[in-house]
This record gives sequence, C-alpha cells and structure tokens, in this order.
Amino acid sequence: MHHHHLPLISNVPLLPSSLILCPPSPNSRSPRRRITLVRASMDGNGELPLVLLVRPLFPAFEDSLRQHFRFLLPWESTLPTHEFLSANARSIRALLCFGPSPVDGSTLSCLPGLQCVVATSAGVDHIDMDECRRRGILVTNAGDVFSDDAADYAVGLLIDVLRRISASDRFVRSGLWPIRGHYPLGFKLGGKRVGIIGLGSIGSRVAKRLEAFGCTILYHSRTTRPSLAYKYFSNVCDLAAESDVLIVTCALTRETHHLINKDVLLALGKDGVVINIGRGALIDEKELVRCLREGVIGGAGLDVFENEPNVPKELFAMDNVVLSHHRAIFTPESFSGLLQLVIDNLKAFFDGRPLLSPISA
Repeated sequence: MHHHHLPLISNVPLLPSSLILCPPSPNSRSPRRRITLVRASMDGNGELPLVLLVRPLFPAFEDSLRQHFRFLLPWESTLPTHEFLSANARSIRALLCFGPSPVDGSTLSCLPGLQCVVATSAGVDHIDMDECRRRGILVTNAGDVFSDDAADYAVGLLIDVLRRISASDRFVRSGLWPIRGHYPLGFKLGGKRVGIIGLGSIGSRVAKRLEAFGCTILYHSRTTRPSLAYKYFSNVCDLAAESDVLIVTCALTRETHHLINKDVLLALGKDGVVINIGRGALIDEKELVRCLREGVIGGAGLDVFENEPNVPKELFAMDNVVLSHHRAIFTPESFSGLLQLVIDNLKAFFDGRPLLSPISA
C-alpha cells in the first residue's frame, strides 16, 4: 500500500510544546481581540471555503488554517449549538473535528448539506460512522501521521515496564538507594513473544521495531497479512496464551469494546505484560486493575483509560504499572504533519480531488 508522505513545508512550522500541552478549552471565551480579527478575516476573505469547527483549535493550527479557509465557530454564537448549526446548515459542506469532540447523529441531523468530516485523530470512535456511511459523508482521519510516534511510545512503555525504569527513578529520587540498596531486577526484552492486537499502520510499525530487539511477533487483526512471516491468531485468548506481552493498537469499535477481558488476561498469565496505546475501552479496566492487584498478570503500560482523565487510583501505587496521559501520538513533528494533512484533505475536498486519508467503508 502506498503511504502519503507529508512534507514539512515552510509555512507549517513545528508547533511549540506549550501549545501541545495546553489545548484551549471549548468552554473558554476567546479574547475580544481574537474575535475582532476572526470577523475581519471572514469579511476580507469571502471567497475562501467555509469549514465548520466543533471546538477551538490550537492557536498555531488556527492561524495556519485561516490562510486557506473561513470558519464557523458555534461557541461564539449566542444561539444553542444545534440552533446555530441549523441556521447555517445550507452553507456547511465540510466539518473539521478537532480532537475527540463527538460528531453524533443529532449533530449530523442538523447538517443536511454536510459532505465531508475531516478528523484530526487516528481513531474515529467519537464519530457516528454508520450515519456518515448512510448519508454518503466522506470521513478522513490522521492517516499515518501519528504512526511512528505511537509505535515508538508503545516500545518505550514496554521497556519501561520490563526494566522498571520509572519505578527505579522514583526509588532514586525518594532517597531509598542508600537506605535499601537493592531494587528488584527487571526483565529482558529480547526473546519475548509479543502479541500485537491490530496490525495496521501503528501495529506494523511496533512489530518492525520489536523485531530489531529480537522479539518474536504474533498478531490478531481484522485481516490477515499473509505477506508477513508473523503467526496469525483469529482468537485473542489463543494469542494471549502464546504471548509474554500483549500490545493493543487496534481501533475501538462495537466489536473491539472490552476485547481484552478477564479470560484474555488469565490466558496471558502471571508474568504477562499489557501495553495499551489504542483506546481505554479496548480493555475491561476493572478486570485489568483486579488482575494486577491479585498478580494474575505481571504488569501494564497504559497511555489510555476508559474514563479519561479519570484513572483508577489503585494503579497509582503499583510499581509494575507505567501510566501516561494519552500522549503516545503527540510530538511537535506529528502535529506539524497533521496540520499539513488537514490542509491537504480540506483543499482536496473543495477542489473535487481524492482525499488523502479517507476511511474506507
């Protein structure tokens, strides 16, 4: 499959980390000066294509996109959102979905002329894909933009859990090294049997990286990849039974909700490790916590959770668990690539050209 390579062009700068770490709140009012500039740009660039936003963008995103598009901003209206959408429905052909903002049936029903939803995420579980398919609305996602960073992060979490790096860091910082001296040994990565759940854009990159460490790759995926030498399992429990590590990278759908359940964790066993960089609800979180507490599995590296930003507090005291706050895909480089992809997808739509990262039915 041909992958589109995104150029880092000069008018799409790398976004500073301060913008990445502090996204704007959809409930916050824009400063008066910004509103004035927005209205002026809309008046002065009436020929630019119009795009509906469902939540505020990072300022650097917005500044770059405004060179190419005008925006409708529901949160700046005094009307309730659905009334605002209905009032402007005739002019809305494209919607830019920034982050995990829901695009549900009630939103879509207000927009009879909508033809394209451009999402900035790899996963689209927050978009009513069934309704989009029914109405023939095109949907794009982040394509391969985040794949390398996500794969790096999965490997990082796995090494951290196996070698106890974060836990050792806490041990040293708390002053315990001179007092206790010893700390439990970590485990070797090379030679581990790694079961990857979802061998798509991210999962295949995880596999390639872990092969270089001397791991044996096994996988479960919607479709088999006969061109690859990895062993395929149609059943996740069977995969877990033959794996030392499970890495979850698949999309969240009705079929994959709680795919990693009690039976899978039992099959993985007491030395097994689970890494999740997909979506929190791919794992039955309550069962995962119980299995970690009772020693049913050996450890976990978790970047996503079922009810973000709420994380089960029991996990905080577990040294065999590494936690992060849904940051696997976020780097200045990936944001720059994403911005270019969003611009290219929207331009392609308005020009009547094929989209760059469409989600197939």
